[in-house]
Amino acid sequence: MATNPIIIGHEFCGDILAVGKKWQHKFQPGQRYVIQANLKLPDRPDCPGYSFPWVGGEATHVVIPNEVMEQDCLLAYDGETYFEGSLVEPLSCVIGAFNANYHLQEGSYNHTMGIRPQGRTLILGGTGPMGLLAIDYALHGPVNPSLLVITDTDNDKLSYARKHYPSEPQTLIHYLNATDAAFDTLMALSGGHGFDDIFVFVPNEGLVTLASSLLATDGCLNFFAGPQDKHFSAPINFYDVHYAFTHYVGTSGGNTDDMRAAVKLIEEKKVQAAKVVTHILGLNAAGETTLELPAVGGGKKLVYTGKYLPLTSLTQIQDQALAAILARHQGIWSGEAEQYLLTHAEAISHD
Repeated sequence: MATNPIIIGHEFCGDILAVGKKWQHKFQPGQRYVIQANLKLPDRPDCPGYSFPWVGGEATHVVIPNEVMEQDCLLAYDGETYFEGSLVEPLSCVIGAFNANYHLQEGSYNHTMGIRPQGRTLILGGTGPMGLLAIDYALHGPVNPSLLVITDTDNDKLSYARKHYPSEPQTLIHYLNATDAAFDTLMALSGGHGFDDIFVFVPNEGLVTLASSLLATDGCLNFFAGPQDKHFSAPINFYDVHYAFTHYVGTSGGNTDDMRAAVKLIEEKKVQAAKVVTHILGLNAAGETTLELPAVGGGKKLVYTGKYLPLTSLTQIQDQALAAILARHQGIWSGEAEQYLLTHAEAISHD
């Protein structure tokens, strides 16, 4: 990295300004695009935002290399806003996780992929930005559970989720603080049956073991959280693996099909990705904010790369006109807010 610097940022959306001859049959200047960063190259693990010197989200202009198009990872995006396009990638990770769960076809060992329709779903540690996207997708995606239970340790985040993601006619939701979400309480909420699909969003040994104990017959546990400890492990119930046909999967990111599904959901306004945004900033503040992410907290931070802006929480906007726009949208970032910012915020210098 010191001798071969790269451009960071793998969740991004922009406009195509020019197209080389090789790809003019497929792309045109003026198109809005998103990138599936998980290229799945056959010979190396390179990804935009992690590996390339000329492409990544933290830039005003980029050069997209052949590998992206050759892997079919440059996708047209017809959504109304740039910021929702930048959130396609994390939404695709959630879609991939839901698609990875599986259940047995009755009387066989063949698998039906995806969460159980009208089943019972539990998300442990589910009020961070990825958890909120998972709640939104469970409610408004193609397959919905009849029961959705969310736990977390942060009461403010639980209150936010409870306000913005209420029960729907097809799905009853319960939100619980983790201190109140012991085995007996969660099992009672499931009607004593256990849960068909459980997603663990925090790499915590106790949560994994709790999730294992709460699986219904033919239930599936998805370890979504990415641990940093290569030796992370947790006790699970292997009696149930054998006799109750419980399953375990882990997912890390989505694929291009998941990305296309995410694009469609956002274009059709079925998933409201704006609800996971908590901060805005310009390219000038992107480096420091990246280094200080754990201390900053909150949800997703939108970097408007053509603008000079300090890192600012949506709850602390000083511009009166922008604050009024936020108020009209219940404090949620919006296309109207984005357009105001693009029109009025100070442009970043290219010096």
